[in-house]
Amino acid sequence: MDELVKLVAQKLGIADDKAKLAVETVVGFLKKKLPGPLASQIDSALGAGGLADKAKSFLKGFGGTSQQK
Repeated sequence: MDELVKLVAQKLGIADDKAKLAVETVVGFLKKKLPGPLASQIDSALGAGGLADKAKSFLKGFGGTSQQK
């Protein structure tokens, strides 16, 4: 999860503590809304090669790296 927090902080230009709160909020929300078997896999998905890598692709266009038309 640390990698995802750093990514969110960097891409959105916010402090690490605020990024951590945002990530924890989203993860908590997902755990409550997903069916039990899926919710239990969230923590493992946040490890290496999991959700953090997918989030990099999703957040690529945010922050200072966004392209203008």
